[in-house]
Amino acid sequence: MTPDAVIRTIIVDDDPAVVRLHTAYLEALPGFRLVGTARTGVAGAALATGTDVDLVLLDMNLPDFSGVEVLHRLRLVREWDVDVLVISSARDTLTIRQAAAAHVVGYLAKPFTREAFVRRLEEYRRGRAERPAEVPVSMGQGDIDRLVGPATAPVRTVTASDPLLPKGVAESTMNTIRAALHPVTPTSARDIAAASGASRATVRRYLDVLVARGEVDVSHRFGARGRPEVLYRLAAR
Repeated sequence: MTPDAVIRTIIVDDDPAVVRLHTAYLEALPGFRLVGTARTGVAGAALATGTDVDLVLLDMNLPDFSGVEVLHRLRLVREWDVDVLVISSARDTLTIRQAAAAHVVGYLAKPFTREAFVRRLEEYRRGRAERPAEVPVSMGQGDIDRLVGPATAPVRTVTASDPLLPKGVAESTMNTIRAALHPVTPTSARDIAAASGASRATVRRYLDVLVARGEVDVSHRFGARGRPEVLYRLAAR
């Protein structure tokens, strides 16, 4: 991309006041042009996949389905030729790690100042101009660590008396599911269920806990059709 190319941008956020504010911020920035807005996940996914767009400013908290699902649909149809900058108040570990696994270029946590918005967009524009075409980019590890804590942080031992252990989550089942995970090779919930003997619904519930605790990383496998398959592996310790 040449430095003077215009970055065609859409905003996906359910709050009309936020859309107006971010529109004003964006229109004052050289090198960007707003080509559309959407206030639902369905509309955002349709706009992002069907419009000639370079960048999506995406909220995670949408009224019909989450921004993570928008990311799934966008990557399935457009793969890496559209960049996504998450702009959201969602700060939970699972959402942030799922966004990072979908190769978002950044995660700007609400609330923030106009200066922070401008700085992040200008950094993105400079980086986009310098990178080779069709190369997927992701949040830096430092950005992820700043939001959710470093992946190398000590992992808490799961015990039956752990006050952070959700109700109905058993230590023995947790350890069985953890044992079915590999630190290098990602594994699907279906394969983990087969290896552990637990139902797929149970496996997903326990995996959500492990991901939220930072013990498991999430990635996606994109096929020719259908939704991307979610894959899990043990996080680096």
